[in-house]
Amino acid sequence: MDTSFVAREQSRLLGELSGFLSIPSVSALPAHAGDCRRAAEWLRDELAGLGCPVVQIIEGNGHPVVWAESPPVPGRPTLLIYGHYDVQPPDPLDEWISPPFEPTVREGRLYARGAADDKGQVFCLLKAYEATLDATRRPPLNVRFIFEGEEESGGHVIEDLLHAEPERTRADAALVCDMSYYAPGWPAVYTALRGLCYAEITVRTLQRDLHSGTYGGVAPNALETLVRLLARLKDADGEIQVPKLYKAVEPPSKAELKGWKQLPFDKAAYLRDEVTAQVLTGLREYSVFERVWALPTFEIHGIKGGFVGEGAKTVIPAQAMAKVSLRLVPGQSYAKVGKQLERAVASLAPRWADAQVRLLHGGDPVQVDVDHPAFAVLDEAFATVTGRTAVRIRAGGSIPVVPDLGLGGAPVLLTGIGLPDDGLHSPNEKLDLAQLWSGIEIFGRFFEQFAEQGGAASSPPPPA
Repeated sequence: MDTSFVAREQSRLLGELSGFLSIPSVSALPAHAGDCRRAAEWLRDELAGLGCPVVQIIEGNGHPVVWAESPPVPGRPTLLIYGHYDVQPPDPLDEWISPPFEPTVREGRLYARGAADDKGQVFCLLKAYEATLDATRRPPLNVRFIFEGEEESGGHVIEDLLHAEPERTRADAALVCDMSYYAPGWPAVYTALRGLCYAEITVRTLQRDLHSGTYGGVAPNALETLVRLLARLKDADGEIQVPKLYKAVEPPSKAELKGWKQLPFDKAAYLRDEVTAQVLTGLREYSVFERVWALPTFEIHGIKGGFVGEGAKTVIPAQAMAKVSLRLVPGQSYAKVGKQLERAVASLAPRWADAQVRLLHGGDPVQVDVDHPAFAVLDEAFATVTGRTAVRIRAGGSIPVVPDLGLGGAPVLLTGIGLPDDGLHSPNEKLDLAQLWSGIEIFGRFFEQFAEQGGAASSPPPPA
């Protein structure tokens, strides 16, 4: 690759990335549907500018998928690159030091919503690809790009596309750059992702809101009922009280547990710099790594009901709703856990309350076989640039499309250039620019080395 690319083009690259990040492509909010399309169009134009002869915006029942194909390189392997252009809502806005969609550099860090999750990492792969183009704008291997706009909101456009056209996943490897280093200077590849079951729990106790002076003391309060129900779903020690939930859990292997114990870990720094709390909670008989990587969780994300405006209104709410999620681990499935949650809520709710569960979206957990030769090639690229091969760890988060990326039999490489303190989904999300610049070199080298060592696809997909 052109080793002078980053140094020569750094100013241009920062400007291009800032333009991408300035698009408020919040997929969960209907008001930003147009912004999601603008982000898809930005990628379309970028891929066309990189010389891809096939670039498509593929429509569906939601935000579109962007698909592109590099110029064909006969006899070389095919790499499928995945990423997402949508971002989380930026709330709470008053906690941002600089506006979330006005990218700002402070002390070598680029702050913006999507800087690390996942626009900055998508951009890293695009520029690594650019850095490896030869004088005829041809890459060292065949590349297929697929970028979705619903990873943060649980849409199904990319899932529907890949199930209808699984030939799009026919490749020698799939690369997902949506993760982080284990720690600064410690690149990582991921052996498992937790799944997700996201739901709304709604409780109704009255036909209408009531005056708390007239009926307080006798009328069942929906918010109070909901809070008590939520408290019964997870006890004070962190154990989830959903019957049979833990029965299907497949524990990590002894080799995994041994490897995790060898990772450098400063509990005090983790608590202070990443968790930003005074204590760690959860099942204390398990290690921190087991709690965040290998055990299911139950979290409350928001509660709505009653009166929360300025001033006072003495009302007994008739209805209340909570948004909750369970993270799932190997052995569990979204479909089964969703039914278990529904049964638990029905069982724990008082008989005089109408309690309903609405499943919004989710996905199954993922385990990855990291013995494929492609991982050794990635290790070689990491070692060349950082001096260290990637550690094998799990992730607590979820990327629902990952199983579909392997429909064609390709190994899925889960990795990334983020750092643990990037503040994903939080105010002041950032990406260290040093990680971006080194990432371009890492993945550029991976493209070139995989082109030489990855072998040619037996039947690469024809151009669309």
